[in-house]
Amino acid sequence: MAFSSLLPLVWIGGARADLSSFPDEVKDAIGYALYVAQLGAKHAAAKPLQGFGGAGVLEIVEDHSSGTYRAVYVARFAGRIYVLHAFQKKSRSGIKTPKSEMNLVRARLKLAAEIHAEWLKQQRGGKGSDQGNSD
Repeated sequence: MAFSSLLPLVWIGGARADLSSFPDEVKDAIGYALYVAQLGAKHAAAKPLQGFGGAGVLEIVEDHSSGTYRAVYVARFAGRIYVLHAFQKKSRSGIKTPKSEMNLVRARLKLAAEIHAEWLKQQRGGKGSDQGNSD
């Protein structure tokens, strides 16, 4: 589906601060993949995050000399892209996302759903301000 303008990014929890701590090359790559999502498309580096049953939770993985970095976002909510989490994968062995990171993604996905429901209510009512942490 094509959009005439960029979908806003809504940062959940500390995702924005976490991403800002990444090396510049990683920030650029992840930032571009999020920009593609804002255009309504999916970047080649964005893959479904395992464990969410194809629920529209996508993970961007970027390798760097200092390690592997990941950003998780959800694009299934109409009109907005929610960035749920950004982190550096600590373990050098295995590709599985650590349980603690998955639990954080689940909690933030639930929060994103609540924020989105409130935003939709405001859009339908035509009053109130957008209280999301969006750009």
